[in-house]
Amino acid sequence: MSEIVLETRGLVKRFGGITPTNDVSITVEKGARRALIGPNGAGKTTLINLLTGVLEPTAGSIWLDGADITQLASHRRVRRGIVRTFQINQLFNELTPLQSLALSVSAQLGLGGRWWQRLGADARVAPRCDTLLKQFRLDDVLNQQVKHLAYGKRRLLEIAIALACEPRVLLLDEPVAGVPEGEREEIFDIINALPAEVSVLLIEHDMDLVFNFASSVTVLVNGAVFAEGSVDAIANDPRVKAVYLGESLGESFDKSAHG
Repeated sequence: MSEIVLETRGLVKRFGGITPTNDVSITVEKGARRALIGPNGAGKTTLINLLTGVLEPTAGSIWLDGADITQLASHRRVRRGIVRTFQINQLFNELTPLQSLALSVSAQLGLGGRWWQRLGADARVAPRCDTLLKQFRLDDVLNQQVKHLAYGKRRLLEIAIALACEPRVLLLDEPVAGVPEGEREEIFDIINALPAEVSVLLIEHDMDLVFNFASSVTVLVNGAVFAEGSVDAIANDPRVKAVYLGESLGESFDKSAHG
């Protein structure tokens, strides 16, 4: 029986008369590769904000590794193992990839409070940074300031920083948004090579990435779970295609699903 890492039970979020999250119950198993899709305004980002503690639910609960984390602060959820990237990257432009990763690795090791030490002075930091730089193909730009990096490299750095936090669940919010076509393949490859034990929940409009990466898909419509199943089942579901027709994505479904 598969181990459930992340679960929501009847999750609701209301803003006045608007309900962007409406009775959402999902389970994410260990090592899952799950895509979360839906038309604009479906409630995908609101759901991620609830999972990470940015928003507090109106009703329902969130469970991580069998523990109720509904009231847990965002930074404590990161320490528990639920980590996200953002649709717009949140990097420090003046730092280099090496410095950015050294900060994240140091924080994960509990060294953040040792402000009097030189960054990376702990012997555990450098090897971990070196591994991440190579894994995310950033070793050739490790000493360049972030502001000078190609946009695709910045995306890779953001995912590397998230992985430095040693997540149990990694939430990827549109990782190829804004990335030029020629740089997307590298991101696809790296995401596909993420550690098998890390559960990944991917929010994405790019159907190529969804069908290239995911083994299961959850479709949100009007804040509620509209459909859920394997990639093939969702790709061939006429109801799901109909939801996307207004955004002219029906053809993208067919094209991506069939190669």
